[in-house]
Amino acid sequence: MSIITTDQQKVVIGLGKTGYSVIAFFVARGIRVVAMDTREQTPYSEQVKKEFPQVQLYLGGLEQAVLNGAAQIILSPGLPLATSEIQTAIEQGVPVVGDVQVFADYAQAPILAITGSNAKSTVTTLVGEMAKDAGVKVAVGGNLGTPALDLIADDIELYVMELSSFQLETTPALKAKVATVLNVSPDHLDRYDSYLQYHQAKHEIFKGSQAVVVNRDDALSAPMIKPGVKHTSFGLSAPDLNQFGIIKQESNAYLAKFNQPLLDVSKLKIKGSHNRSNALAALALGEAVGLDMTSMLTTLQNYPGLAHRCQWLKCSDGVDYYNDSKGTNVGATVAALEGLGPDTQGKIILMAGGVAKGADFSFMKDAIKQYVTTLVLYGEDRASLAQALTGQAEIKLADSFEEAFNLARDNAQRGDAVLLSPACASFDMFKNFEHRGQVFTQLVEAL
Repeated sequence: MSIITTDQQKVVIGLGKTGYSVIAFFVARGIRVVAMDTREQTPYSEQVKKEFPQVQLYLGGLEQAVLNGAAQIILSPGLPLATSEIQTAIEQGVPVVGDVQVFADYAQAPILAITGSNAKSTVTTLVGEMAKDAGVKVAVGGNLGTPALDLIADDIELYVMELSSFQLETTPALKAKVATVLNVSPDHLDRYDSYLQYHQAKHEIFKGSQAVVVNRDDALSAPMIKPGVKHTSFGLSAPDLNQFGIIKQESNAYLAKFNQPLLDVSKLKIKGSHNRSNALAALALGEAVGLDMTSMLTTLQNYPGLAHRCQWLKCSDGVDYYNDSKGTNVGATVAALEGLGPDTQGKIILMAGGVAKGADFSFMKDAIKQYVTTLVLYGEDRASLAQALTGQAEIKLADSFEEAFNLARDNAQRGDAVLLSPACASFDMFKNFEHRGQVFTQLVEAL
């Protein structure tokens, strides 16, 4: 029988990380598969040829005859569903799904599904840590880290999945145990015809879910909830019955469920109102899959945040150290200052500098004046930073990153925070922002 006309054949489109994971998954189960990509060379084409020589590859374009004869097409998220060859195959009656749908079809444990325009990586990682600390055999991945099909295992008790709108486009029946859209703001409008289409793609996550968690502070996160579907919400307002939110008692603010205080927000290592919202989302999601509340609160107190994203590293001599090396532009650094500033007992010593990329540093003035005592500047464009920010805080210039760190440490007092949030690119002194953050982390760990 011709490889084109077989009715048992899966076609994988896209030979990136996701496509490779799908091929490996099918081959391991004895399922016939061919693969194709619009590119002549892909990150995994040589690896597939070497490891799976039985898999026929079509590179440099999509073969319509092969697509039309497929039993199923598995489309990688990088290629739009609207691609003409894909649409032609759909018209021929060929089912088109993504790797997440294949994952959902094979997964034997409950799926906790998370999407959103922002914060999904933080919440996914946090819920995964909560499950792990509660003694649950958990697998975490999807759009974050490990491809969905690489997570499938017989001993897994819970899957915590970060999912993008691109993945959800091709996931018609996820059937999650609990699902949430954390928030919706305009994004990927180069891919979608409208904001509405993007919003609808996000809401595919709710199809067939047993429970939903809604952000009260974002109306676009709320689905039409069918009868029988459990639901709860989180938000920064005082919560009603069975909701999560913030309550005030005397001069303290607490994460709470209804009128029950759960945790003083001052005990969170992840700072700022956005991270309070993330913490509440994680608690609501964790409770929906049966995680122990006491255990989740312990995890929350210990959770430092994602690497290089306003990540708490250590408290040394009463000074907190934060790695926000991902803050490569002015807006990110302002957000870091406004997030940490109100929750810092003392003031912030800010390490900033690198390659400015033509940035206008004057937009940082207000946040620096309000929250920063000492501004330690390093890197190629430190003089430009100093000129733009003169008068907003004490300024110290360093000739090396290590000198900048030592100056920041020496100028910090008990109750202060040292924050690396450069507002600049890293490539004058480092390979990338991760390398910069790693060097900072090593210096902090040596204290």
